[in-house]
Amino acid sequence: MGSAPGRQDQKVTLRKSSLALRRGNAYVCVHVRLWSRLILHFWALEVERDSSITADSKEAGEPDPVGYLQRAYEQTLSATSSPNEWLGTTTACAALLHHTIDKSPPTPKLYVTNLGDSQILVLRPKDQEVLFKTTEQWHWFDCPRQLGTNSPDTPEKNAVMDKVDVEEGDIVLAMSDGVIDNLWEHEVVQSVIDSIRKWETGEGEGTAEDRKGGAGGGMLFVAEELMKAARVIAEDPFAESPFMERAVEEGLAMEGGMVASLPLQTLLILTKPTGKLDDISVVAGLCKKRKG
Repeated sequence: MGSAPGRQDQKVTLRKSSLALRRGNAYVCVHVRLWSRLILHFWALEVERDSSITADSKEAGEPDPVGYLQRAYEQTLSATSSPNEWLGTTTACAALLHHTIDKSPPTPKLYVTNLGDSQILVLRPKDQEVLFKTTEQWHWFDCPRQLGTNSPDTPEKNAVMDKVDVEEGDIVLAMSDGVIDNLWEHEVVQSVIDSIRKWETGEGEGTAEDRKGGAGGGMLFVAEELMKAARVIAEDPFAESPFMERAVEEGLAMEGGMVASLPLQTLLILTKPTGKLDDISVVAGLCKKRKG
């Protein structure tokens, strides 16, 4: 797996069977990363505590990512409430690699959870095909669902969980809104495909002999290249972007570079296309068969 977090209020977690991304916000002079770090920390612990989904479990069980997230949310609320209140919010998305429990032999299955405007995208590079992607969740344009201070959203009410059949060689991406607001889906796919080809021909840092399909550390290279591609658009005041397109559809417009989110009530004069200079973070994971 590989990750390329773009800002200090981003938090990523990488494990052999899971990847996750959080985007946190803070509303007062506090530790800006606290909410995203705590939610992710407690979520990962909840996954590890569920012994029914471990490889050596005698009784096969099905993961409950939304339940894990709900408990993580409740623990974060408790941890940030006393003796001093720490204010903040965070979006949440994660992908947990498990297996079917009703087939013999079992086949790999991905449990994808999302709340907010980040995105999980599952790609099959050999076919250059997108198998699945999550849908952004907004209260209204550019106001995503989030967990935290003064937010009505909770995992059990608002998080969405999907199951995706995957195979060896598939790639799973967790991307913040700074990526998908600046790159269209086909640009994301092309960046990943191009990065894998470069990696296989020896580009990027790494000494692994097996580089096929992005193995041997190639996911870090994929994540970094995708983040660079998004940043190019974000910093180009003349670039067209998915965010600009959606803003126009909502009756909003932009002038010059987009350095922050537009308030819904603000209407500016559209004089030229623009990218969206926002948090840009990517986590990439390669589905591989476990040795042994």
